[in-house]
Amino acid sequence: MNEWADSLEGLVTVDAGLESEFEARLRESSTLAFRVAYGVLRHRQDAEDVAQDAFVRAHRSFRQLRDRDRFRAWLVRMTWRLAIDRWRADRRRTAREEAVDMPQAASLEQQAVAHDRATHLRAAIEALPEKLRIVIVLAAIEEHDIREVARLLGVPEGTVKSRLFLARKALAEKLRCLNI
Repeated sequence: MNEWADSLEGLVTVDAGLESEFEARLRESSTLAFRVAYGVLRHRQDAEDVAQDAFVRAHRSFRQLRDRDRFRAWLVRMTWRLAIDRWRADRRRTAREEAVDMPQAASLEQQAVAHDRATHLRAAIEALPEKLRIVIVLAAIEEHDIREVARLLGVPEGTVKSRLFLARKALAEKLRCLNI
């Protein structure tokens, strides 16, 4: 725990007597601040950060402490307040992140459902007989009108309409079975 006291060297210049008194009190209380912070936060890294922040603040304000015999109580109160502040900030940040993640999660879920539907639709189209499959691909997917499809396939428009009707009906039945 001396590393915290050692890390404070050079941050604030104070007289040697005050500095040595602070170091002595810090050694007596070094684990206390960590235990208080850990009691609130329940996370070692955060508790260490809060304890170190409390030590830095204590070092900066040690000169103004009137009753130095109450250093431990003062350090505990300071650490407790810092830990509560960290806990509240973490809770607010988590709530904000969850609020942001919910639409993303919903859109991810929607994307997964859309992908699943597209996969089933592709499979259903592939299962159609060649004559129906080509008509549905040209008319519905590539968005050619009936006249263009008839010209491309070299069949009458009535045949294209009939095949398109049969293809849609077959797809509707296959996809209804899958609840899509």
